[in-house]
Amino acid sequence: MYPRLVILSRGPRLYSTRRLAEEAQKAGWAVRIIDPLSLTVVVDEKGGRIFHRGWPIECEAVIPRIGYSITRRGVAIVRQFEQMGVIVLNQSLSIEQSRDKLLASQVMADAGVPIPVTAHVASTTDIDSALARVGGVPCVVKATEGTQGSGVFLADNYHQVRQLVSQMLERGMKPLVQTYVEESHGKDIRVLVVGGKVAAAMRRRASGNEFRSNFHLGGSVERVKLSDDFVNVALAAANILGMDIAGVDLLESGDGPLVLEVNSSPGLEGIEGASGVNVAGAVAQHLNERLQAYENQKTQEADIVISKQNKSSLTSE
Repeated sequence: MYPRLVILSRGPRLYSTRRLAEEAQKAGWAVRIIDPLSLTVVVDEKGGRIFHRGWPIECEAVIPRIGYSITRRGVAIVRQFEQMGVIVLNQSLSIEQSRDKLLASQVMADAGVPIPVTAHVASTTDIDSALARVGGVPCVVKATEGTQGSGVFLADNYHQVRQLVSQMLERGMKPLVQTYVEESHGKDIRVLVVGGKVAAAMRRRASGNEFRSNFHLGGSVERVKLSDDFVNVALAAANILGMDIAGVDLLESGDGPLVLEVNSSPGLEGIEGASGVNVAGAVAQHLNERLQAYENQKTQEADIVISKQNKSSLTSE
């Protein structure tokens, strides 16, 4: 019987979702793509179970493609799969940490992973001290949660910083002020880490006067060869956040690579096109490795139980 894989995605026709499904099927998996919002968690005396349209979901592995807008609901679903003993790429804690830019920065900085200086602004009275810590203007102002460049702004003067921070606070958002790395203006490097290894990398360049380099904002992409420093920093970022699959965004500063962000559901279209690497295939290979390790562990546990039973039987005789 084929091992069963569930891809949690609200966009079954999206490039990344389709590619993951295609390569997993080639690797021997029976694949279902399910909208996470259509799933129900039931907890009773038998423990927790997940249902889809009234039927229980049974599978060996799950790949979550959880968007920012449904993070809380999606993470709850992922956590239940984990409690059921299912292989999950990535786990709920990793998704939660990566989605909160402040928390991710704290975790990485504590582990010695280089990041741009970042200050959380709790009120407008904190703006001056925050700017002093990040080196003044120009600086980057961003919300702690956001994706594909949304909620990220380059402020050229104090008035802009104050206006952006005030607007975010009024909307209940948690603004961050971050050092502007001039030498990396309008470009960054996206590294795809799969199973603790660099699968592919690309340099992204912004379009026109845009300083954000996101592919979905019309930026261009190109193949890039990584130095050992960039490889090591990307791997360290993915590892400290506990990710099987990670899109690590790096800035090219004068002092070396800085981790800008780590994405738990990185897009594959741009990087597969730019690098020529079958990233979805690398994910499928890692999935098979995780399944093999899981089966080996179960075999070892069964052998230990049998050994104990045999010893007990001999003792009783």
